[in-house]
Amino acid sequence: MQRLKSKDRPAVINAIAEARAQGDLSENAEYDAAKERQSFIEGRIADIEGKLGSSQIIDPKSLDADGRVVFGSTVELEDLDSGDKVTYQIVGIDEADLKENKVSVTSPIARAMIGKHEGDVIAVEAPAGLREYEVLKVQYI
Repeated sequence: MQRLKSKDRPAVINAIAEARAQGDLSENAEYDAAKERQSFIEGRIADIEGKLGSSQIIDPKSLDADGRVVFGSTVELEDLDSGDKVTYQIVGIDEADLKENKVSVTSPIARAMIGKHEGDVIAVEAPAGLREYEVLKVQYI
């Protein structure tokens, strides 16, 4: 957001000023493009500020969920077909990053895990078909 406010916003303001200096705005493609970019930047800033204003910090270490999978949990799963093991942390939509094994709470695998305990089996509809996993470990780290 800092980049949007300190670099992108001033740059688009300058682009609009330069386009205005060219004269007739009714057929000025540079002006139209700059105004569209400004609208996008202002919308993105408002979106981020709204999310920050309503966000809550949840420390997974402070969760007391009696071993159930909940938002913030780190869950180790075993694919029942292949035997492969994977560990995911359930996070918010904006934090999701599969490269870091963080899945969105709205993802199919997270929705299947919520409320489960160690030893439970979950079924997830994946692009390759139905996959079954066993919940091996639930941690709040």
